[in-house]
Amino acid sequence: MKQIIVCIMVVFSLLSTSCITNKDVVYLQDKGTIVDDSLQIQALATPYRVQINDILSVSIKSTDSELKKLVEIFQPTEQVAGSGNSQNLYFNGFTVDLHGNIEFPILEKVNVLGFTTDEIEDKVKQALLDKYLKDVSKIFVTVKLAGLRYTVTGEVGGGGVLTLFQDRVNIIEALANAGDISDTGDRKDVLVIRQYPNGQKIHHIDLTDKAAMKSPYYYIQPNDMILVKPLKRKALGAGQTATQTFTTIASIFSVLISTYFLAKNL
Repeated sequence: MKQIIVCIMVVFSLLSTSCITNKDVVYLQDKGTIVDDSLQIQALATPYRVQINDILSVSIKSTDSELKKLVEIFQPTEQVAGSGNSQNLYFNGFTVDLHGNIEFPILEKVNVLGFTTDEIEDKVKQALLDKYLKDVSKIFVTVKLAGLRYTVTGEVGGGGVLTLFQDRVNIIEALANAGDISDTGDRKDVLVIRQYPNGQKIHHIDLTDKAAMKSPYYYIQPNDMILVKPLKRKALGAGQTATQTFTTIASIFSVLISTYFLAKNL
C-alpha cells in the first residue's frame, strides 16, 4: 500500500506542475529582460531585399496623355484591370526566377535579386529611358511585393501557406491570421525559419516576453516559416487546467487502488 501511495504522490507532483498557467499563454509579459535597443532600430531600418520566388507587382503610369498608350503595353491587360486577389497576382505578377530576374514585357529580363523595391523602381525607369523614352519625369513606376507570403504550422488554430497584403507584419499578427497558437503550443520558443541567399536559418523567439518586440525576427519576411512546438506537458497527457489535472489524478488513483485490492484478494 505504501508503494501505491508513493506512486500516487509522484504522479500528483508531475501532473500538478503540468497545468498550463497564464505565464504560458499571455503574450509580451514584462520579464525584466535586458535587450539592446539598437536591434529593433536596425531591424526596422533595414529594407527588405527581393529574393528568388518572390512575386512583384509592377505598375507604370503616366500623366502625359501621349505616353499613356505607350505605358500600357509594358504591363499585361489583366494586371491593369486586375482583381487584386492573390490568385490574380500569382498569374499576372512578376515572379523572381532562379537567376534573380523578372520577365518584363518588351524590356525583357530585369535583374532584381537582392534589390529593394525602391531600387527596382529606379532600374525599371532606367531601362525605359535607355530603350524607349527620352524623359521619364512624367513616368511613375511603383513596385511592391505582391503580398507577404509565409507558412505557419504546428500548434496553431489553422496553419498553412498564408498571404497578407501589408508591407509590414509582425509575428503575432501572422499567427493571429493562422488562428493563433493553441493553449498547448509553446509560446516561449517559437521557431522562425528564414530564407537567406546562402540558405535557410532557424531562429528562436519568446513571445511571452515583451523583449520579443525588439527582436530582429519580430517582423516577418516573405517566405518565412513559423513553427510552433507543443508544450512538454501535452506529451505527458496531463490536463490543460487544474480541473482536468485533478480528474486525471483521480482516475489514476482509482485504477491503482482497484489494482491493489484485486491483487491482494488473489
